[in-house]
Formats: sequence, structure tokens, C-alpha cells
Amino acid sequence: MARTTTIHTQTVSGWAAHDSSGKITPHTFHRRENGINDVTIKILYCGICHTDIHYVKNEWGVTKYPIVPGHEIVGIITKVGSNVNNFQAGDRAGVGCMAATCLNCEFFCISGHENYCDQVQFTYNGVFWDGSITYGGYSDFLVADHRFVVRVPKNLPMAATAPLLCAGITVYCPLKDNNLVDSPGKRIGVVGLGGLGHVAAKFAKAFGHHLTIISTSPFKEKEAKDRFGADDFILSTSTTQMQSKKRSLDFILDTVSAKHPLGPILELLKVNGTLVIVGAPDKPMDLPSFPLIFGKRVVKGSMIGSMKETQEMMDVCGKHNITCEIEVVRTDQIDEALNRLANNDVKYRFVIDIAHQSSKL
Repeated sequence: MARTTTIHTQTVSGWAAHDSSGKITPHTFHRRENGINDVTIKILYCGICHTDIHYVKNEWGVTKYPIVPGHEIVGIITKVGSNVNNFQAGDRAGVGCMAATCLNCEFFCISGHENYCDQVQFTYNGVFWDGSITYGGYSDFLVADHRFVVRVPKNLPMAATAPLLCAGITVYCPLKDNNLVDSPGKRIGVVGLGGLGHVAAKFAKAFGHHLTIISTSPFKEKEAKDRFGADDFILSTSTTQMQSKKRSLDFILDTVSAKHPLGPILELLKVNGTLVIVGAPDKPMDLPSFPLIFGKRVVKGSMIGSMKETQEMMDVCGKHNITCEIEVVRTDQIDEALNRLANNDVKYRFVIDIAHQSSKL
């Protein structure tokens, strides 16, 4: 990455973890001045992602303390740099997982797949071009390079839009990559009806597909059908139900973040069907060969999208009025929310009211 000289003189109020206990406390730090390629965003809301738990507790062994989490950020632009032509003060803006990439590599950045750049740096716990550690959205404002900022459609409520910057793009890209955005009529399965799964369900129905929710929780059947319009529900712990639905689905999106068997899920796919994993379990999952060989099936992984794809996803959400189901929490409830999230006690995403403003914004 090219290094530039910046001055970090702006005092920021935020919330940070200082050690592996993961406890979040008020924290004052500094951000750079708004540069020629930057926009300054007054943060209104920031979603809480399961990734935040891993980082604040250093579960991946890479945390740089103090850490200010948050990569599902929405707010209002208050300042723009002289090189910025696509935003102006007063615009509704969002920032997701990326803060910087090399911008120059042929196969990723130049080809529009910068999220796979070898030098990608994240919105928090990353290293920006000037060598400084990045701090995230658990704070009152953010300075971001405009190339890593998206516009939030005016018809979407800001609080419920925030988690789209991570959860939304994570489930949108597999659907797009498998030609499921503009080609209705497929039979799609979603494994898990949580923070990722409920957004995937909304996309699947908006795009005109037959939706099947696959879950270990029988009580979720009513909610899947009544709240999210699922056409079918499979209890994955029921051998009878799983057997009866063999070779019934064209595509499955697996959003579960805990280790679970893939063999029975693969058997739900038709011949030539595709399973995409986005849930990122922290332990290896067994991948049996027979369901692949005898079904000519494909297993793929997927992560967040490029900035172009993220803006496209936002615009699609604006068109279909898709947002996340959320529970808004105050800044003094962040620890409680993180603990509840770790115990799967949320429907379906926590969002922090950073500015303590009305949810009507």
C-alpha cells in the first residue's frame, strides 16, 4: 500500500475493549483530519456483528488493543475532501468491512474484486495507508476514504439498514454469483434463520424463489412461514423430514456459524445443485465425498462483496424495501448485547444507537 502522511488530531468518543475479557468501556481516541479523498461521517447507528465478539476477546489471536469494533456503520456525511465528487455533506452513507486495499492489483482491485485483495485492511483492527490502526463504528464519527463508502437509499430506515453493510452483502453475493437475483423460480434453501439467514430469506422471496428454511429449531417453523414467507420448513434433526426432501433444492445457502454435518444438507440438493457456506464455523466441517460424487454437486464459500456489489445490494434493498429485523440498544448496553449475541439471544441483529437519535432518521 502507498503510505501517506496524515495528522490524527480529531478527538473521538467511542467504546472499546482493552483486553481479552472483551469488556466494552468508553474510550477517547484520535482520528485523522479529513483528507482530499476522505469523507467524514457522523455515525447514527452501528450494527453488532458476531465477528465483533471474536475480535474483542482475541479469539483469533490477532487483536490489537484497544479495539473499537463496528463495521456496520450508517450516518450522515458532514465533510468531503477536494477529490470527492460522488458525495456531499448531508448525504446518507454507509461503511462496511473494508477501509483500504492496494487499489492497484490486476486480478482483484482493478478487476472490481478488491474484497479479495491480499492487502485488504478492515474498518477496525486493520492498518490504514498511513500506518495507523483502524477504529470502527462504536464511535461518534468516522473518517473514511470515499472509495469504501456507499450511499444509503432515502427510503430505508437507517437503524435497520446498518447490518446490511455486513450481513446483507454476505448473503447477497452468493445469490448474485449463482444467477439468482434476476432469474426467479428456483428452489432455494437457507440453513439457519438468524442474523444472516433472515436477510437471505428476504432476498430469496423478493427475487421470486421458492424458499425452504432448514433449522434445528422446530419452533422456528411458524416464524419462518408467517414472518418471512417461507414456502417450506425442514427440521434438520428429523431424519424423516430430511429423507423426504432429498434432491428437492437447486441451491442452499448455509449461514450457520457452528460446526454441523454437511452430508445430510448436500443430499437435499438436486443433481448439479450448489451449496454455499458463509457461516464460517471456527472448527473444520466434515465433507463426505459420496453426496458430491453421486449428485455432481458443488460446495463453495463466499465472503463480503466488492464496493460495487455493496452499492448494488443497497440499491436492491431500496427497490424491494429490504432491511434487517433489529433490536436497538444504547451504548451502555453494548456488553449485554455482546453477551446475548454469544448466546444466540437476539432477533435478529443488534444495532447500537450511537447518536441517541430517533429511529425515524
